[in-house]
Amino acid sequence: MILGDEPTAVAIIDDHDVVHAGIEAWCAEADPGIRVAGSFFTSDDYLDVSPSVDVVILDLQFGGTKPDFDTLRRFCAGGQKVIVYSHLTADEVILTSLDIGAATYLVKSEGQRHLIDAIYAARNSSPYVGPRMGRALLNDSTLGRVKLSDREREVLVAWFQTESKELVGKRLYIAPTTVRTHLQRARAKYSLVGRPAPTKSALLARAIEDGILGPDDL
Repeated sequence: MILGDEPTAVAIIDDHDVVHAGIEAWCAEADPGIRVAGSFFTSDDYLDVSPSVDVVILDLQFGGTKPDFDTLRRFCAGGQKVIVYSHLTADEVILTSLDIGAATYLVKSEGQRHLIDAIYAARNSSPYVGPRMGRALLNDSTLGRVKLSDREREVLVAWFQTESKELVGKRLYIAPTTVRTHLQRARAKYSLVGRPAPTKSALLARAIEDGILGPDDL
């Protein structure tokens, strides 16, 4: 893990005390270190304070309502690195969260080790695929071909046509961190079907193989 000298600062947004207590205890045990910079019961509480954090751990459902994709969308559009931490397990919910820009989706039953590893990965803008997220991605793929979202395709094409993620962000009106998230997810999807693409040239080759890009696009 590539980490700086400072502990990774996280904020927790969840409407259950027990979740706050559990995550805080897990983070206190982490090595090299995770600091809980704030615990909030609603997204509005968080936005009122707006603490400086590396990663936001966000529940997706508050008070028994439907998944709050609007809040996730707002955080991702603002450049936050968001780990969705939810009891919801439906493929559609997971894939929608990833399409919006969540760095990782974890189910609350997946435990301490997955959450700690996901926090470090999100801070470093590295992909992390937990068990349930991996299953959802696999269910979205068939016969070695990946199903990239429209936004992932847009980001791939723009990245191959420009020199940097910052320029992609300006072209598509999204944060550079969101650009990285979409690229990481595309790589994760290819890896899950046995077609890894760890470099830009390898990802370009996969995109050409799958018809995402043609000669006229470059």
